[in-house]
Amino acid sequence: MIASSSNCPSRSEPGLDPSDGVAPQAVDTAVAVIACGALAAAVRSAARAREWAVEVHPLSALMHDRPERIAPRVAELAGRLQAAGKRVAVAYADCGTYGALDEVCTRMGLTRLPGLHCYDLLAGEQQVNALLAEEPGTYLLTDFLAASFTRTVVAELGLDRHPELAADYFRHYRRVVWLSESPTPELAAAAGAAAGVMGLPLETVVVGRARLDAALERLLAGGRGGPGPSLLNALT
Repeated sequence: MIASSSNCPSRSEPGLDPSDGVAPQAVDTAVAVIACGALAAAVRSAARAREWAVEVHPLSALMHDRPERIAPRVAELAGRLQAAGKRVAVAYADCGTYGALDEVCTRMGLTRLPGLHCYDLLAGEQQVNALLAEEPGTYLLTDFLAASFTRTVVAELGLDRHPELAADYFRHYRRVVWLSESPTPELAAAAGAAAGVMGLPLETVVVGRARLDAALERLLAGGRGGPGPSLLNALT
């Protein structure tokens, strides 16, 4: 469910590290990117900044309540896109599929983003592990989740109709940590409201966009962010 320390919700809307050695490259044909809805806007932004032709195909936010559905849905959509002659990349981390998405990527010749979940993409695996080791009962928020919490969590868990259930849903959590890319007063208020629904204290860690942008650039330029053959030759 979304209410877990590895939650990575998505929806249908919404600086390369020089040491990495990946230079921006021209893309002469649109690449179809099957995207976690929470990352769709970031994919579009990365492509627009580099003037790359990218088609973004975001999947439903609510699939992260049932992560076993992600890999089959990616496989089905990728198959249709490939049959239409598209080059396909996958803007997902593992996101609770426990390797099923990697199997699809390997079988279909796709690449995905690195990491277990979107938190690794934002804060880095080491920092996320440190936060969870410090307090296992940590509920992680992103900018996207903070902004969409009322719809993707409150409504989906029925808390708008039965707010008393919050005590049961979040009983094992001890704090909320907001991994903020670009903190604004509006997002801060939304994060505070989300923590209030859970009855938990809120901590803010500003992580920026550098890691995510670099991972997206690798995915779009060379497919080096995950399993499957590189897209580099196809995109240059």
